[in-house]
Amino acid sequence: MIVDVVQNHITISKHKIESRHIGQLLFWKFEEDDKSNFIFSGSESDVIVLFQKLINFFNKEGLKYQLTESANKRYVDLQNKNIDFSERKEILKKFKHGEFDKNAYKSFNSFLTSSITRPLKDHQKKAAFHLYMAKNGANFSVPGSGKTSVVLSVYEKLRTEGLVDTLFVVGPPASFGPWKHEFEVTLGRIPKYQILAGGDRNIRKLEYYPDGDSKSELYLSTFQTVLKDQEEIINLFKSVHIKPFLVIDEAHYIKQLDGNWAKAILSISKDCIARCVLTGTPIPKSYSDIFNLFDFLWPNNKPIDTTSKHQILQAEKEKQNEEAKLILDDKIGPLFYRVRKSDLNLSVPVFHKPVILEMNKYEKIVYNAIENKIRENTIQDEYNDIELVIKLRRGRLIRLRQAVSYTGLLKSAIEDYNELLYDKKSDIAKYIKQYDEYELPAKIEYIIKVLEEFKLKKEKVLIWSNFVGTLELLSKILKSRGFNNKLIYGKTPIQQTTVSEEEDREKIRNEFVDPNSGLDILIANPAACAESISLHTTCHNAIYYDLSYNCAQYLQSLDRIHRVGGSERILAHYHFLQYANTFENDIKTSLENKAQKMYHLIDQDYTIYNLDMFEDDENNAYERLFKPKN
Repeated sequence: MIVDVVQNHITISKHKIESRHIGQLLFWKFEEDDKSNFIFSGSESDVIVLFQKLINFFNKEGLKYQLTESANKRYVDLQNKNIDFSERKEILKKFKHGEFDKNAYKSFNSFLTSSITRPLKDHQKKAAFHLYMAKNGANFSVPGSGKTSVVLSVYEKLRTEGLVDTLFVVGPPASFGPWKHEFEVTLGRIPKYQILAGGDRNIRKLEYYPDGDSKSELYLSTFQTVLKDQEEIINLFKSVHIKPFLVIDEAHYIKQLDGNWAKAILSISKDCIARCVLTGTPIPKSYSDIFNLFDFLWPNNKPIDTTSKHQILQAEKEKQNEEAKLILDDKIGPLFYRVRKSDLNLSVPVFHKPVILEMNKYEKIVYNAIENKIRENTIQDEYNDIELVIKLRRGRLIRLRQAVSYTGLLKSAIEDYNELLYDKKSDIAKYIKQYDEYELPAKIEYIIKVLEEFKLKKEKVLIWSNFVGTLELLSKILKSRGFNNKLIYGKTPIQQTTVSEEEDREKIRNEFVDPNSGLDILIANPAACAESISLHTTCHNAIYYDLSYNCAQYLQSLDRIHRVGGSERILAHYHFLQYANTFENDIKTSLENKAQKMYHLIDQDYTIYNLDMFEDDENNAYERLFKPKN
């Protein structure tokens, strides 16, 4: 038989293939034409992977075949690339075990010293050398370890060698500001950059066709935009004016195997000179979460082949995690670098004991009434179906959290929850509706006193709250008392915010971290500000006005003021406010317990851990708080 490979097609002609072999071809999605030829059509990477499988299959079955000139050239190229990949993988494996070319490492460090403006820490130098040797590498280091500086340093090294000249970053809008800032600080020059996200799509598309003078050195795009503009991005990467280094920041967002974002990212990866993925949570829920990352990095080699993927998933299904880890370590262990929290040598942060406050008169009356009504309603839950009970419990906990944050929040509706917890004609309803006329929350009164102390010490303060209404009230009251402050709030950045909104946030962030700006108080909610924003250079105090059971956002919020580049010598201080005789202590205790488990798991390379892996905890919390006593 004759095997031909031309562009994105594999053709098998003049064959005498048995039915059992035909079954395999049909399984691989070959189609038979009217001349009895078997033809496969697909993307370039699909053709390369299948071509290698086909040859291995023919050799294993002892089938005689002849390659056309085109197919033979493709086969030789493929063999050379496989040798290169295998050799590179072996070099990276030895490096992670401490065996490497000391002279090469010394030379690399000399480059960092002479050409990189920001001095890298030891753990960053090792991560950078690993990525430099890999060319296509993953950095799974913990948040706050300086992954951006590592990538920029390697980009600069490859640029001076003439291998790349353009950095194309895909990530959430919140990452754009940090990339621009880190580029300037790390490399000592302001990049010509282009944001390829938002705005008029037709105008945006013009930016994908630059000439040598009009191209940018730094391109910033979102997952949503790549999905819309993947054809234009592919054309950009094929341009003779571009030698792209493609970086996927917060890469856990492309974990879904058949997800549209993942497919789009995989489609643009083939024409890049170098590739990198960055995430501190590579395996959020399943071992399959990591498959896309390495398919992206090595589209022509597929480090985790189809057979291994099936073996890993089967082992996970049968809870044979050690077997799954062994397969993963063999396939991808050398291809990623990971810095753990313990490697950062940061100062130990100070977690101050919660300040326990008595509620003011009316907020206490309302809280007690709401809590008692919830206890009454809980008794009736046994007569409702389980789905309704879960919705009710979720809504009730939100109401309780609102009650300990700001009583006025209880006026607002909660999506998918309409249970009335007070009589609309009662005094409780009046206290809620007219709360601002009665008093200030005791927490705000306390914060005003504390801020006076920080003002005397000339220290900046970050205040966290989970409710927009509370944030706005805090800002309004503090401004009326002479405290200059600004707000950063909203929904989850990756899904909800626009580029212009993120630019506004970045302006506020830059003003806040400027030691001479006069803006010393930043008020934020973790959902919008817990990821991709660094405040640690000038702010070392965080006040948690209220908390939620969301461990992901809590841990990420802690890292905003405790990071590489300042926290090695300056202590981060965390302050917590709680109301006496409420359920707030349960939230704090729950977060502490989950955080301890998380930090233990994060230190392991192949442990499945989701920053919200304890997602049933709200239901458990409800059981702890309201389960009727026998």
